[in-house]
Amino acid sequence: MMKLVQWLWGLAILGSTWVALTTGALGLELPLSCQEVLWPLPAYMLVSTGCYALDTVGCHVATFHDCEDATRKLQSQIQEAQADLARSGLRF
Repeated sequence: MMKLVQWLWGLAILGSTWVALTTGALGLELPLSCQEVLWPLPAYMLVSTGCYALDTVGCHVATFHDCEDATRKLQSQIQEAQADLARSGLRF
């Protein structure tokens, strides 16, 4: 829950700063080039966050390590379960 609060505070600060800059509430006279970049900034941030998330998931999938010991243990448990079910009369 604490991490959620941190993210929400960060989004609130960024959002209020963006609103203040785009509406001119701070009394700053921004050049036209800055205003043109400022309006689509939330969309750019959203796309950048999505790209970062895809990259992170892709890197973790690419470097996923197999657990050979756990695989052998699970396969032996499956064989034991199948043998137990076969003794009970279930056919595969």
